[in-house]
Amino acid sequence: MKSSTATVRARPLAGVTSRTGPLTVHAETFTIDTAARVQMLDLTERITELVRRSGVADGTINLVPLHTTCAVFINEHQRALLDDIETFLTRLVDRESDWRHNDPECSDCDRLNADAHLRALVLGHSLTLQVAGGELVLGQWQRILLAELDGPRTRTLRASVMGV
Repeated sequence: MKSSTATVRARPLAGVTSRTGPLTVHAETFTIDTAARVQMLDLTERITELVRRSGVADGTINLVPLHTTCAVFINEHQRALLDDIETFLTRLVDRESDWRHNDPECSDCDRLNADAHLRALVLGHSLTLQVAGGELVLGQWQRILLAELDGPRTRTLRASVMGV
């Protein structure tokens, strides 16, 4: 198979807040513009504000990038460590290797981005965190990071806060 299989929604995603009994579900879709092919961005403040606006006191938040070449994860936001993460990912998956996804005989992808797909596998595709007392539950050094692995691009993330 040379082309990828597309997933198509019956209805576009929209922001929504609903209540069923004591349960609140608040969901938002937002975009982030990245500036480099590989880039780590700190989303913690933006997600913290989203949780506060949701009205959920205790529950969970789930974050999902709507792309296959970026990821969300938890780690420390420190420049040297972010550089190390980028170096680790670059060494782990070499961009210049003979990837079938980059071969026009095997794939219709014109971005030559097999490395970005493979690096995203390592980081994971979604993130679920606890909400307590209306705040995100994070350790002292924990930050919510977005890894851009095939930029620069505009990325779309979906956040869903559920709880009471």
